Amino acid sequence: MPARSEKPPLLELLANRRMVIALLCGFSSGMPLFFLYQLVPAWLRDEGVDLKTISLFALVSFPYTWKFAWAPLLDRLPPPLLGRRRGWALITQIALTLGLAAMSLLDASADVERIAWLAGIVAFFSASQDIVLDAHRRELLDDHEFGVGSSLFVNAYRLSTLVPGSLGLILADHLSWSQVHLVVAAFMLVGIATTLWMPEPEVHHEPRSWWRSVADPFIEFIGRGGWRAALGLLAFMLLYKLGDSMATALITPFYLDVGFSKTEIGTVAKAATLWSFVAGAALAAGLLGRFGVNRSLWIAGFLQLATILGFAALSEVGRDSTLLFVVVSGEYLGVGLGTAVFVTFIGHAVSRQHTATQFALLTSFAAVPRTFANAAAGSLIEGVGDWQGLGWTGYFLFCTALAIPGMVMLWWIAPWNGPEVSAVATKPARSARSARSARSARSQ
Repeated sequence: MPARSEKPPLLELLANRRMVIALLCGFSSGMPLFFLYQLVPAWLRDEGVDLKTISLFALVSFPYTWKFAWAPLLDRLPPPLLGRRRGWALITQIALTLGLAAMSLLDASADVERIAWLAGIVAFFSASQDIVLDAHRRELLDDHEFGVGSSLFVNAYRLSTLVPGSLGLILADHLSWSQVHLVVAAFMLVGIATTLWMPEPEVHHEPRSWWRSVADPFIEFIGRGGWRAALGLLAFMLLYKLGDSMATALITPFYLDVGFSKTEIGTVAKAATLWSFVAGAALAAGLLGRFGVNRSLWIAGFLQLATILGFAALSEVGRDSTLLFVVVSGEYLGVGLGTAVFVTFIGHAVSRQHTATQFALLTSFAAVPRTFANAAAGSLIEGVGDWQGLGWTGYFLFCTALAIPGMVMLWWIAPWNGPEVSAVATKPARSARSARSARSARSQ
């Protein structure tokens, strides 16, 4: 068994306990998000709610875009049990289990407003769980493990969609929606069991005061390359996954509108997701190991573009189970690969001293399109007033165009032949004293 400072073979790396923890945490992290983005829209659409109202439900995920605001609190105040990371993880997971189960008490046709409020509460605890699990993963894994660990985390995150997006839809053809919500909520027990089993990572940085716990992560982040570099990196967070995020915003209602039954969607999604999960995890780990983060971002970006065009093709062809399998496979392979590489990039861009807050900051900006732009998806598709809208095909072509600016930014953020990970993300901050010394040396 090599020391952790060495780089073990890939198979040995995949088999260690830390990778299993990353895998299980990814499942727990993805479950509530896909509940909100796949099962709730399908539930509402099945009960006759219009697309414009359903797309506005994207706004309930507002906490994902502001989670950096309370991330310092989770860093500063450890719960009385299990430690700083595990304690908060357990609290959020228990709250999520109860929140998902509480959906079974509501009627989609009569309680839309109550569903929206409860979905917002679920989103808050889901975002809080993400803060804790992202920080835990970055602190638990060594640098040489982080790419593979992130690939497993993200692909398990995507695999968790099988519960609300496949099992839930199949069950909805045979059980009441209330029973479906209870079954889906029970799967949060996976996260609770993982939290009780996983170790608490070492504390790399203990803030000296409340003010320092809030200010230090932002000062360090901006101090690496100045305001311009920091804003450029945040802009990249917004744009890189904008196209595929919007394309999948109403994906389950899209499948229903094309003419597929809930059982067809669930069955085909299950088959497509299982193989693409295995392939995506292997491909992401292989790409990152062979090409590095920069080039992997380019490759994944082009695959994401192709995936969006697959949705447009399905919209034109109509109800075709074979094409549905191909499109869903592409979604989980291309989008999953892009997310794995993107999260690895973010992990290398954060300081180990301020893991939770900086990880939350960057992933919050990445979630902005999913929250605000997705809320307009229904109006773009169905139209507003006299405008007839883009329709599904036009909408997916529009999403393809939105993916291009993020690809253009790669020339600066992660150049193909540039240093690994871009200097924009990794340039260390200089202290005021070292800066003054440098200016003094230049003047002599």
